[in-house]
Amino acid sequence: MSNAAELTVQLRALGLCSADDSVHPNMLVILAKAYPFIEFGVLFRPDKEGQPRYASRDWVERLAQAVKFKSKGDTIMKLAAHLCSTRVNEFLSGDDTFIRQLQKWGFQRIQINATVVNGVDTYKMEESVPNALRVILKYPDLEFILQKNDETRPLWEGFGQVPPNVSMLVDESKGTGLLCSSWPTPPEDYEIGYAGGIGPENITHVLQKIKEAAAGRSVWIDMESRLRSIKNDKDIFDLDKCYQIIDAVCRAGLHVHPDYLAS
Repeated sequence: MSNAAELTVQLRALGLCSADDSVHPNMLVILAKAYPFIEFGVLFRPDKEGQPRYASRDWVERLAQAVKFKSKGDTIMKLAAHLCSTRVNEFLSGDDTFIRQLQKWGFQRIQINATVVNGVDTYKMEESVPNALRVILKYPDLEFILQKNDETRPLWEGFGQVPPNVSMLVDESKGTGLLCSSWPTPPEDYEIGYAGGIGPENITHVLQKIKEAAAGRSVWIDMESRLRSIKNDKDIFDLDKCYQIIDAVCRAGLHVHPDYLAS
């Protein structure tokens, strides 16, 4: 890997996932204004709504109100909806009711966590390809993220040619938070992101490995489990840990601190 190739790597988004009721929505807006490359991820799983990691509907609506739309439909922060359990089953059945709601709330990317560990019925995934494809093509302004692993193979292989608004998340752990053993080079025909066991304690090392693997391509990274902390006996989305990740990304030269925060 040449230095020239490494310098061209761009981190299109820094995914900080599992924002929930433990943090005020305004705090996310403040961070996003300072660091526009942040993408806050919200997990949607109806049977766990309001529990740690899974925001309540009231909290999501307050977040949507806090975000506020700019001109031309742009928002002041990146938002990704991570669908689990019955929300994925709805998508696989072709039901786009919740997708429409997410778009109204201001979410720009939608991640489909179609794995057993995320409470999804995966045994009919191959049959669901036409339904999923219809939903994806109906919303060209949304980016749909598929987990790319052996369990989800019937879905992403079933597409044949990957639609232009579909990207893949490479996570060997399938959402269980285990550190990946390798980081593959992005293919030519779609964008990829990296996840799996990334957190404050290893972010510097992981960023170096990803810069080498990306080979000059634009990628994103996503993390969840290691952004959580127990404080005052409560499981919270830890903004201190989020900032440690942001600072590491800036120190790695992938983004920069705003002038008034540069050190």
